[in-house]
Amino acid sequence: MTACMAPDQPERAAAKKIPVTVVTGFLGAGKTTLVNHILKENHGMKIAIIENEFGEVGVDDALVIDTEEEIFEMNNGCICCTVRGDLIRILIKLAARRNQFDAILIETTGLCDPAPVAQTFMLDPDIKNRFTIDCILTVVDAYHIEQHLKEKKPDGVENEAVERVAFADKILLNKVDLVTSEEKVHVKNSIRAINKFCDIVECQNSRVPLKEIMNLKAFDLARVMDMDPDFLKVDAEHMHDLSVSSVGIREEGNVHVKKLEKWLSNLLNERGQDIFRSKGVLSVAGSDEKYVFQGVHMLMRITSSDDGVGKAWQPGEKRVNRLCFIGRNLDREELTKSFAKCLTKEATSTIKTRKRARTEAAPGDED
Repeated sequence: MTACMAPDQPERAAAKKIPVTVVTGFLGAGKTTLVNHILKENHGMKIAIIENEFGEVGVDDALVIDTEEEIFEMNNGCICCTVRGDLIRILIKLAARRNQFDAILIETTGLCDPAPVAQTFMLDPDIKNRFTIDCILTVVDAYHIEQHLKEKKPDGVENEAVERVAFADKILLNKVDLVTSEEKVHVKNSIRAINKFCDIVECQNSRVPLKEIMNLKAFDLARVMDMDPDFLKVDAEHMHDLSVSSVGIREEGNVHVKKLEKWLSNLLNERGQDIFRSKGVLSVAGSDEKYVFQGVHMLMRITSSDDGVGKAWQPGEKRVNRLCFIGRNLDREELTKSFAKCLTKEATSTIKTRKRARTEAAPGDED
């Protein structure tokens, strides 16, 4: 006997699946800033956060605010390729606790292709039966996006910025305060030339109401298949641009803040076009605050936990400087040696630091 399914049964089955929002966007577009706004907003939802960081030295854990939400980290690889198995294991773990949260948000790396991530929810039977993609949300840096969309890649290597725009169900056009009205119109036209279906929402500092980004039911597999008929075929040749890599630095001790500012300023002014993203958590002599620097190409800012970013150094905590640079043709030895010159041998309490330092214009957002 074949059981008949009631007309509303598919809808009930879909409603039981856990909705997943995939947040993507190029390096420094404002993804972590968006996550922080979601965590701070009084929306009454319980959201599990999965963070994927590209880099051998993790920094993003210090950039996300203190929260009661559960945050799972996956470092040193993209979930679109090298650590997709980690994503599946975390999702299965979350599925066993379905009643403890309302939704899942995945923050991908700035180099991640959203297509293979979406494939995971379509092709893996365990994941497909338990989860549903609610929306692929792409955060776009209005100030820098044009140069990345136009960047020429070697044969067989995808343009990650184009891929993110193409697969977006919704786009947050961020940092609109850094461009003119004419430039903003041009950026929108460039986006529409790649993806004419997506909804575009303008914002500053990734600040948007939760209703604009979650529970949208916006992901449409039929539209994706129409755009890419081979979408559900596993692509064994999936490649990132191999000239793009990350350099991580871990050094104990304290930095001299003025030497640090001069070093970062010179580095980003000289190499900023090739350094897509830079970030770090620093122990500054003379302060118990954790200092954070954020860079996107040649734009950089330094803030501290006194500004509401992360936590201060705790008594007995080992003070370790962690830095991550992501870009093209990076020289590990040069970066490591030049940063070491910023360290000071003076006692922690003898150097007076400023509460906030800025170099160039602030990028406005974290990754």
